[in-house]
Amino acid sequence: MEQIWSKIQTNLEKRLKTGIFQVWVKPLQGELQDDTLFITAPNEFVASWVRDRLSQDFQEVGADLLGFVPHISICGQKSNTAKASLPAMSHSKTIAGQLPVSYAKEEESRFTWKFSFADFEVGHCNQLAYAACTSLCNKDLPADFIFLCAAPGLGKTHLLQAIGHDIFHHSTRNGLKVAYLSSEQFANQMVQALKSKQIDGFKDRFRGLDLLLLEDVHFFQGKEKMQEELLSLIKSLQDKNRKVVFTSTFMPQELNKVDHHLASYLSSGFMAPISKPDFELRLRLVKNKAQRFQVDIPKNIRTIIASEIHSDIRQLESCIHNMALKARLLNQPVSVEMAREILKNYSRAGASPDMQTIIECVCDAFTMPLEKLRSKTRKKQAVMARNTAFYLARKYTEMPLKDIGFHFNRRHSTVLKGITNTEKEIRQDTLIGRQIKRIEERFDH
Repeated sequence: MEQIWSKIQTNLEKRLKTGIFQVWVKPLQGELQDDTLFITAPNEFVASWVRDRLSQDFQEVGADLLGFVPHISICGQKSNTAKASLPAMSHSKTIAGQLPVSYAKEEESRFTWKFSFADFEVGHCNQLAYAACTSLCNKDLPADFIFLCAAPGLGKTHLLQAIGHDIFHHSTRNGLKVAYLSSEQFANQMVQALKSKQIDGFKDRFRGLDLLLLEDVHFFQGKEKMQEELLSLIKSLQDKNRKVVFTSTFMPQELNKVDHHLASYLSSGFMAPISKPDFELRLRLVKNKAQRFQVDIPKNIRTIIASEIHSDIRQLESCIHNMALKARLLNQPVSVEMAREILKNYSRAGASPDMQTIIECVCDAFTMPLEKLRSKTRKKQAVMARNTAFYLARKYTEMPLKDIGFHFNRRHSTVLKGITNTEKEIRQDTLIGRQIKRIEERFDH
């Protein structure tokens, strides 16, 4: 068991920034019991930080090493009683036999939904998506399938988990079966099931669900076999009137490397796009996030933060969290100077950059002439530069994929693939992903 924990830490050290690993991960202790990884922090403050920020990293690294996706339990040393209170489990440890979050009603205590509708801030940008998701839970929506579409950091994951939280807590049924996972995890499980000749068990598990919550379905672009399985699964669940909610950075009509039958089914769901938050919503978010992190931020500073961070709620939350941490560690109140210092890493003062500004920034960052960026070369550096430009254009402009591709002599499908790959690098915090984030921060000053 100690060897497993040591390998998990070693893999996380390669994955995370050095400072984050040394300060937050290295002091932790871990132990695997049945299908749960119990992590003990020196105190509840560290436990809370790790729980909020790194739970998914522990799940993904654990899955790579263990062959199944472990449940994660994180607590401070003084309150480490969760292990004793959990029932012994005898689940099969094959990846085909388990889902990242798949459990019956009586096992609810084994997973804590991070988000709920109660802590979701509603504004003009997301009111349709919020209404659709709550109506689905209340059985008021004349559909059992929702397609949530938004740029990164605008609340897709929040709403997806809020649906799971609401249905689970209001259901009186024992044996309720829910799965919440990313499309990449779905694909990995399918591959493992095929390799271990357990594909029938894999299919049976998913087809027996009451609720499927699947993130980032654009991941299936160009993956024909997985598209076939997903289409078959959707049909099976819809025939049984089961609930399905998908998220994506792209609308179904933008996914041109998806089988037309699957695209048709994706389009048959209730379309719920989410746009960027306006100033009023951002101001409310700052106030509520400050309360959540138990930090007093004066009104004038809240206004500064809401004015500076425009398009990414996740960045806004990260900014407030770091402000709270700095105030506690230094034992100082939040001041304008402190806020300005932290906002250097997040803020986006002024108007959103246009395509020309993005291209100039990318060329400068990669020391690459525009001619090479637009050329046919497939050298790694050029591809990474182009993908970065695609990603930034998608995030900061309202241009459709076809128009983004036109600026680089590339097709719509190439742009989509590039954005998907860039999101994956950023999500996994790889060396390339961190480089892209540093380029992105040029627009955050």
